[in-house]
Amino acid sequence: MNNEYDLRNEGFTDDKRTLEFSLRTNLLEQSAYKYSLQDREDPNLYRYLFDYKSIPKVPFNHRNVPMHTPSCLYITDTTFRDGQQALKPFTVEQIVHLYKLLHKLGGPEGIIRQSEFFVYTEKDRRAIQECKELGYEFPEITSWIRANEKDFALVKELGLAETGILLSCSDYHIYNKMGLTRGQAMDKYLGIVKSVLDRGIRPRCHFEDITRADFYGFVVPLAEALQLLGEEYGIPVKIRCCDTMGYGVSYPGVALPRSVQGIIYGIMHYAGVPSDMIEWHGHNDFYKVVTNATTAWLYGASSVNCALMGIGERTGNCPLEAMVIEYASLRGTTDGMDIPTITEIARYFEEEIGYEIPPQTPFVGRNFNVTRAGIHADGLMKDEEIYNIFDTGTLLNRPAKVSIDVHSGLAGIAHWINGYFRLINKPEALTKKDELVLAVKELVDAEYAAGRNTVMTDGELANMVRTCDPDAYERLRNLYHAF
Repeated sequence: MNNEYDLRNEGFTDDKRTLEFSLRTNLLEQSAYKYSLQDREDPNLYRYLFDYKSIPKVPFNHRNVPMHTPSCLYITDTTFRDGQQALKPFTVEQIVHLYKLLHKLGGPEGIIRQSEFFVYTEKDRRAIQECKELGYEFPEITSWIRANEKDFALVKELGLAETGILLSCSDYHIYNKMGLTRGQAMDKYLGIVKSVLDRGIRPRCHFEDITRADFYGFVVPLAEALQLLGEEYGIPVKIRCCDTMGYGVSYPGVALPRSVQGIIYGIMHYAGVPSDMIEWHGHNDFYKVVTNATTAWLYGASSVNCALMGIGERTGNCPLEAMVIEYASLRGTTDGMDIPTITEIARYFEEEIGYEIPPQTPFVGRNFNVTRAGIHADGLMKDEEIYNIFDTGTLLNRPAKVSIDVHSGLAGIAHWINGYFRLINKPEALTKKDELVLAVKELVDAEYAAGRNTVMTDGELANMVRTCDPDAYERLRNLYHAF
């Protein structure tokens, strides 16, 4: 079948306008939408959206693009690159341990597909070597480098197949930071990517600040030129769409440059980049990072880039653990991911790295599935599903708990004892009528009658159990160790 039909047969005179049969959509599509670089003397800063003196505006043009979810969805990791920039640098031992946990969490299918590292220091390179020696296929170790010959050589020496390269694409960066025009920037970027390709390394091009960039005047022409380079060398070129300032918006009908779905669709449809070569990297400046990442998946990006605990520049990156849960929600399966490892990672961050996770953080905060209200605790006692988002005990090794204060009541104390000693759903579980529960309730009430206004800690409550009935305390401790 001839996949091209000349529209001049239908009275059109523009010989550039043709139809092509798309193997992606299995439909005839116009192929006339080819965009060339639009160079200009002055930068386009989209001042009608970003005037800097007011909250950035969300523009709508009421145009919607089709959803095109890839057959394979992946998570990539930037904990040791972008994430590490927000914390005290990890030690080699910490990097290796977290890399092992990423491998465990990603499962045998390698849903956590890649992890990127710095290569600048001896410590960075030692961490890469020790992680490589583990022999894991996934996450594949990749790098992020500066655009110079020394860094290119380092990637080659380390035996890495892929590296990230910064290609800033908004006029804020091209004109105001680098002092270049768009044409000069494109020439520079293509030269850098050629140098990487010359060494047989896969380039991952980080389109920095894409949500403030001229999409048709610079982003699409650059992406298309990079695809042609990749075809010339026989090495695929990956495009990472970087929502550097968190300006991305996923609302239906929102206009470019802020439309997440518009960006992903345009990179695929107009620049010809396949889904498996498109990656989304977002920041959380406007609380949209998880929704934007999911939207990128839904509209064609095969990979979303994340960091453990969401650590990273300013408000942070997309939390990797959040996208693990999103994946399971979208696919209806974990595809072998070891979900309880999320809790193991969270504990390691707090106990070994010294990172304090905000207690209400979903899935990893110490209080994310803890309720305080007595009436809620009573509901948990009767049916945990009433007040818990899913079986957090099984899926995350984090049973639902209650915090004890003046409002907790007998049901709350009974549930705390059962949770603390791991008796929930066990024959030995206590009820709110148990004498031990009544005795502990009296001690708790006495604390608040004396003027206390803070939540009881686990240590305090455990001591109260021991004070009320030392034998029962020992029996409960033995049961705890038995399960």
